[in-house]
Amino acid sequence: MHRRDKLSPFIVMDILKTAQKYEDVIHLEIGEPDLDPSPRVLEALERAIRERKYFYTPALGLWELREKIAEFYKRKYGVDVSPERVAVTTGTSGAFLVAYAVTLNAGDRIALGDPSYPCYKNFAHLLDIEPHFVPLSPQTNYEIRADMLKDAEVKAVHISSPANPTGNLYSEDTLRELSDYCEEEGIYLISDEIYHGLVYEGREHTALEFSDRAIVINGFSKYFCMPGFRIGWAVLPPDLVRYAEVVIQNVFISAPTLSQYAALEAFDYDYLERVRETFGRRRKVLYEGLKELFSIDAKPQGAFYLWADISRYSQDSYSFVMEMLKKARVAVTPGTDFGKNRTNLYIRLSYTKEEKLLREAVERIRKFLEEL
Repeated sequence: MHRRDKLSPFIVMDILKTAQKYEDVIHLEIGEPDLDPSPRVLEALERAIRERKYFYTPALGLWELREKIAEFYKRKYGVDVSPERVAVTTGTSGAFLVAYAVTLNAGDRIALGDPSYPCYKNFAHLLDIEPHFVPLSPQTNYEIRADMLKDAEVKAVHISSPANPTGNLYSEDTLRELSDYCEEEGIYLISDEIYHGLVYEGREHTALEFSDRAIVINGFSKYFCMPGFRIGWAVLPPDLVRYAEVVIQNVFISAPTLSQYAALEAFDYDYLERVRETFGRRRKVLYEGLKELFSIDAKPQGAFYLWADISRYSQDSYSFVMEMLKKARVAVTPGTDFGKNRTNLYIRLSYTKEEKLLREAVERIRKFLEEL
């Protein structure tokens, strides 16, 4: 089978394309913040344009930005990270590709959660890496745990916390045990931390607190409200930095220059706290509005998603989503976008719209379910 035939579509983008054909749709399908970034980001972008700062940067990114990112780890987690270990990437998607390319060979296996972000497996397929899916459920707190990898024969494990689509947060104990297991077994731990900062219950931990060998990926699309800037980063073990640099040189040359200059001003912590509080209020509106309509077996601790069980209404999440779009004009994502482990019984709703629209969406969904 050709690798192109292994690729699965990113269903949420197809839902978006269909939803745009209708008027008056409330879009809860896309994981994209609707808030502006800090005004300082936009000022920095304008300044960079005026000063003609739109030529290539070094492949690993502006040194000043790598320093800012290293400072972020010290401030937020108390972890010392050398800027030399930071690679600035074209979004977290670019970071995933780099991480897979420098840690795995064709034919190697990588452990992924099921459900999990759908693009992980497609990056694996593009590099002829074999995804090994670990079933996740409320019984495992939607976490991949060390004892679930004993017979998996994998070379890497890729987790996300807070997770997409469930919004659950990996516990400190799970992260420590997983980090220790990966070090003992010579397995690379890749930790997607793109939703760090958007945490409403508990406290997020970076994998770097437990292992210097962990590869941590983050970016500016979610917490920093800069999705279209396409700017992310990876923190790598020192021995992988040069390999990552070579991959970036060849595939991307460098991350977008204007976005890098804008990101220098993204660490506006007072503004970012207001962002977190805004999404926290939205979470409450959507969760309180839907918890009686659906079974929500993972109250989201972070990110901006609800993972809702629709089994009392349907056994086919895709058909359910399409019917709700057509009749209620509310767009959400079918669970089948995130894997095969009972995902036909779930939908994902994103609370990336203002509270008034979320309340309207709840009422539309309520009426739609009553008609069912």
